[in-house]
Amino acid sequence: MKLSKIKEILPTLNNVEFQLENGKFVPEHFHVTEIGVITKHFIDCGGNTRREKVVNFQLWNANDFEHRLKPTKLLDIISLCENKLGIEDSEIEVEYQSETIGKYDLDFNGNNFVLKNKQTACLANEACGIPEGNQTVESSDSNNTCCTPKSGCC
Repeated sequence: MKLSKIKEILPTLNNVEFQLENGKFVPEHFHVTEIGVITKHFIDCGGNTRREKVVNFQLWNANDFEHRLKPTKLLDIISLCENKLGIEDSEIEVEYQSETIGKYDLDFNGNNFVLKNKQTACLANEACGIPEGNQTVESSDSNNTCCTPKSGCC
């Protein structure tokens, strides 16, 4: 979801609620502790230089049970950040703490904002020799990798 979309949705809501894909809700007393721009400048495993830019929202559960962020207040925070930081209309990435800090894409299901799980992917399939449809998500404890010696990948 782009920043313009959340700004379009917020005025239609009575409350701001975030829900994880598994159905669990972010506690309603969360705080938005940061809004900013994150720029990632990197080289993929095929040797291509890339840049990605996202608008980052950080959600925090402060156990401040009296706090409820209203849509108008979040719009005010977004506006302040746009003016002070020159934020452009980019995709939103949300940071939220569970066991560790997770990074999520943002969606809206008609009632709540949904924190969508992000997945890693090879951006240079041609360098690794992995056909587009054959990419799989491996757990972090797997010994398998997409790259083999002398494949030109990594």
